[in-house]
Amino acid sequence: MKRINVIGTSGSGKSHFSYRLAKHLSIPCIEMDALFWLPNWEHLENDEFLSLLEAHLEKASWVLDGNQSKTNHLKWQYVDTIIWLDYSFYHTFKQIVVRSIKRSFSQKELWAGTGNTESFRRNFFSSDSVILWMLQNYWKTKRKYATLFASQTLKDVRLVRFNVPPTSGTIFS
Repeated sequence: MKRINVIGTSGSGKSHFSYRLAKHLSIPCIEMDALFWLPNWEHLENDEFLSLLEAHLEKASWVLDGNQSKTNHLKWQYVDTIIWLDYSFYHTFKQIVVRSIKRSFSQKELWAGTGNTESFRRNFFSSDSVILWMLQNYWKTKRKYATLFASQTLKDVRLVRFNVPPTSGTIFS
């Protein structure tokens, strides 16, 4: 496992898992959102984003955190392992609400240099809410990855599916 893509619905813990796995394997972690988002919640244009992502994917080893279907044709040319964090709706919903509350209070910058932070207004009272996004896309994302894992599309790629969240310290101890 040298080129690993961690996938899952919003709130499944992709970033946390990816950073811990990369640290455990002593390889770089690439967070797609950190590449994609610019200051003031603007984002890179598609061609520019794909070009930047490809420059990272050409490296010998990495853990890639992120879904963005528009990148599949690119990232899955390089990947040797896909890890799907396929947790229950209840677990994922609880996790994203708790995360949103913590981030709203902390006002910690999400990606260095962007100034982008989360707020109660954005998370709970906005059409840009990550919680709303999760609610609208959880089942669609689950079906999409279930179909992918059942197909022969990525027959040369190791597919790993976690459907029970790990207890503290069980995976990377």
